[in-house]
Amino acid sequence: MSGFWRGWFAIWCVSIGLFGAVLSGGAFEATSTPVRLLLAGLRGPAEAPLDPTLRFSLAVMGAVSIGWAVTLFLVIRAAIALEARGRPLWTAMTVGLVSWFVIDSTLSVATGFGLNVVPNSVLLIFYGFGLIGSGCLRRAPA
Repeated sequence: MSGFWRGWFAIWCVSIGLFGAVLSGGAFEATSTPVRLLLAGLRGPAEAPLDPTLRFSLAVMGAVSIGWAVTLFLVIRAAIALEARGRPLWTAMTVGLVSWFVIDSTLSVATGFGLNVVPNSVLLIFYGFGLIGSGCLRRAPA
């Protein structure tokens, strides 16, 4: 895989990690401005009060997002190192990502935060560009 596509996937993973950091920042008043802007931008059914329960949920979701970013980064590195033999890893990541997309987007719409489908779609599309552009799903030569 070319350096361009390696960088593409690295930046993609960093974006997920940064999103996790924004969510985690909602755990404390002093660092909650970015998540307040994010929630306001999603234009849900009501203003989200950052009460202790929501702050806890944001902290956990942020930590999970950061962990997901690190895991994806390391699995992508392993898949790249395996070259054509890494295809099962790419397939597993893709199935996981599509599962997340369907569940997260469906629940976003159902709870009145339908605009969340936009950033979800951007994340999925950029991953797809990387898959197609890098050629990482090509079959191994026989």
